[in-house]
Amino acid sequence: MQTKLLTLAFIEIALAIVVSVLILFISFKILQRVFFKNVSLREDNIAFSIFTAGIILSIGIILAEIIPSITNIIRLSMSNGDEISFGKIVQYSGLYLFIGFAFAVTINTSVFLLFSVLTKGVNEFKDIQQNNVSTAIVVTATLLSITLIAKDSISLLISALIPYPETSNFLL
Repeated sequence: MQTKLLTLAFIEIALAIVVSVLILFISFKILQRVFFKNVSLREDNIAFSIFTAGIILSIGIILAEIIPSITNIIRLSMSNGDEISFGKIVQYSGLYLFIGFAFAVTINTSVFLLFSVLTKGVNEFKDIQQNNVSTAIVVTATLLSITLIAKDSISLLISALIPYPETSNFLL
């Protein structure tokens, strides 16, 4: 049995669960406080539930692209000895999560701006607060579509920031 690989697998699972729960909780609270102060999931507002589920899924898709990069940093630190310190792991992880969160906010904001431009005279926030399910579905579908299109680019950006060790080009 490879104890190093097993340890890394448990670290990756724990990291994914803790980071995901924390980021999704913070995102939900921000969404609720900033946009929907008077609406809760306990009420019969299906539109708000659909919209919230879409945002949570969007953030989850982005997080799924970030977590592997964080575990790559941990793998590098385990394989290279003390070359990458615990402080550097935390620093890179924070940077990756910040970039992911910034892109999630950017995607969500761009969806609302897109809808504001496309549907003049329709207030999406008000429609969702008033339980307009059709508006919530269209906004959520657009949000998820843009997230799915952008996720690979976000992953590439994050991967480019991983401090891989220098290798020499033996062909030169």
